[in-house]
Amino acid sequence: MASEGWAFILPLLGGALLLWAVGLSAGGLFLVGLAVGVGFFFRDPERFPPAEAGAILAPADGRVVRIGPSVDGKKGTEVSIFLSLLDVHINRAPCAGRVEEVLPRRGGFRVAWKAEASQGNAQTLIHLKGGSGDIFVRQVAGILARQIVTWIRPGQEVQAGERIGMIRFGSRVDLLLPEGVHPKVQIGDQMKGGESIIGVVS
Repeated sequence: MASEGWAFILPLLGGALLLWAVGLSAGGLFLVGLAVGVGFFFRDPERFPPAEAGAILAPADGRVVRIGPSVDGKKGTEVSIFLSLLDVHINRAPCAGRVEEVLPRRGGFRVAWKAEASQGNAQTLIHLKGGSGDIFVRQVAGILARQIVTWIRPGQEVQAGERIGMIRFGSRVDLLLPEGVHPKVQIGDQMKGGESIIGVVS
């Protein structure tokens, strides 16, 4: 489980103990159930990136909701993944490389599966540079997601599938493929972060 989850789980369990102490067992059971649900959201399973040369991996679990040109005018094809509350919310590096930039930007909290969320919502843009070229990952907050967590910093080297951050409680992650790399996925496909191949650099 991601360590960020304990800040939510421990108060719930503490509240459950207090309710049990005063005889409100039903309320205590409710809080325990809520803590279990929060723990499920913050789960952090191991992933095993494929060994295929030039593979660019999904940066997040979830469903592909858009494939098209970049919303901010960059060259290449953008693939957008929507994460529901049931998906693993750990974000992962799509390839090995060096972190060039980590650029947070304030914005709104529109529903994350809509295309306009990539432009107007609060977000963090991560620029990676490696053997696959320049790749951009955009962490986008959703209507319930109010905090984007990014664990990497400029100058850091990352490996394909490495954990790079998470977005709390529903979100969207966009991946901009290098120019000339064609997506191997379709809208509606279910992705597994750090394992599913979105494109291959030839």
